[in-house]
Amino acid sequence: QVQLVESGGGLVQPGGSLRLSCAASLKIFSFSVMGWYHQAPGKQRELVATITRAGNTNYADSVRGRFTISRDNAKNTVSLQMKSLKPEDTAVYYCYARLPTSYGRESDYWGQGTQVTVSS
Repeated sequence: QVQLVESGGGLVQPGGSLRLSCAASLKIFSFSVMGWYHQAPGKQRELVATITRAGNTNYADSVRGRFTISRDNAKNTVSLQMKSLKPEDTAVYYCYARLPTSYGRESDYWGQGTQVTVSS
């Protein structure tokens, strides 16, 4: 069973920074895509950033230029560096991974989530 464990959430003032990390129970090069989504109260879960096995990245317009996603194959982690945080970034952040399986299929996995609160 694939497990994803997030860490690094917390309370930060507007304009501050946080770094989230996601540790996987499999070697991360096993996954075709890994990334981060967030979900604010009363809203749907939304994409924040993704990174492919080849290292290609994709960002939501709302975070582009402020957030950076990266992967460390040696540490088996995917991280999200968040800078210039805004109150509207407040949400539960979930780590995501897509694992190719047999016969061309893929399985999606999620972490348990970590709370990020941006408030003065």
